[in-house]
This record gives sequence, C-alpha cells and structure tokens, in this order.
Amino acid sequence: MLNPYLFYQDTCEAAFNFYVKALGGKIEAMLRASEAPADMPAAPGREKTIMHARMSLPDGSVLMASDAPPEHVQKPQGFSISLTLADPAEAERKFNALADGGTVTMPFSKTFWAKGFGMCVDRFGIPWMVNCPAEGM
Repeated sequence: MLNPYLFYQDTCEAAFNFYVKALGGKIEAMLRASEAPADMPAAPGREKTIMHARMSLPDGSVLMASDAPPEHVQKPQGFSISLTLADPAEAERKFNALADGGTVTMPFSKTFWAKGFGMCVDRFGIPWMVNCPAEGM
C-alpha cells in the first residue's frame, strides 16, 4: 500500500482541516511537536507545529503529513496527488474544492480517457490530479 506523506511550511493543521471539508476526510492523528518525548524536545518556537498527522479518506486512502523544519522546506515538484473517483459530479465537486484558493493548471473537463479530469495546486502548494476514468480505463 502506498500512502503519500506531505510536508508543509507550518500549515499542516490548516491543510488537513481544509481536506476534511474538501475530501470528506477524517483526521485520526494530529500530534504537535510539544507532545514529543522529553528526550526529543521541540525546537524553540516550533512547539505548536505538527510533528505527525494522519487522515483517512472515504475510499480507504490515507494521507500523512507534518510541518517540515524551515531548513527542510521545499516546493513540491515532480509529483501530484492523484485522486480517482467513479462519479464525475463528485470528482468535479472535489476538484473545485481542492482548487478553491489555489491555482487551476488544467480545468476539470471530459477527456478521451476520462469522464472528467483536472489538475490544480491547492492553497497550501500541493499539486493534485482529480480523475473520473472513462469506461474501460
């Protein structure tokens, strides 16, 4: 099983709360740096950041994430989180929700391989592809 692990620049909690609404996810864990064991104290000023978060999605997928230390923050490149849905109306709704406040890189529309497909970068900088495959794809 593959599960994406996303890194944020101190916006992990806000991103996961956004995904609860956009994707219907359920946050199962949200551990702050201040909750680490005493022998692993949080860096000064990072106590409220998220050390680890886990979200389950209605289809059984899992997203995990954390707030990366400033020296490890990088712009996501070379990948997209791909979300596949059977219902084109639901796929378009989730695409629009993810794109809200972000950037649409390919508008959601019918393609030769899909009843609907779109690409966006959400308001937290994470690239997404939402796909509703055509029959036989």
